[in-house]
Amino acid sequence: MPEAKKLTCLECGGVNRVPVAKLTAGPKCGVCGAKLADGKVRELDPQTLAKATANDEVPLVVDFWAPWCGPCRMMAPEFARASQAMSPNVRFAKINTEDFPQVSQKFGIRGIPLLIVFHKGREIARQAGANPASVIESYVRAKTGVNV
Repeated sequence: MPEAKKLTCLECGGVNRVPVAKLTAGPKCGVCGAKLADGKVRELDPQTLAKATANDEVPLVVDFWAPWCGPCRMMAPEFARASQAMSPNVRFAKINTEDFPQVSQKFGIRGIPLLIVFHKGREIARQAGANPASVIESYVRAKTGVNV
């Protein structure tokens, strides 16, 4: 059997097994048909975040942000550029800490924007502050070992 990786659909929360050779071919969710690794940043809810952080075998970088946060809004396009550059080897998502304050409490978030890198069921790194795409990409490469 070819090597496969588990990916949680960031739209519906369904867990999918995707052959590694097909990651670059634009795999879709078997439940809802959404693209699993298209380089777009997805907005998450706490349930999907929990599922993805527990199951995914591809690194997931989550931006914890809020709409009133100026640095968060400034970093959003840079985060999207990093997502495009690192897809499909790393996926990017964001969660609004104002809408879901329980997430801030669970992860001990004291300031935003905050990037947390998850891989294979655990948090592997976190970085506070707004950064350009190049810094985000370098940071994620250093922490995950993914070369894109």
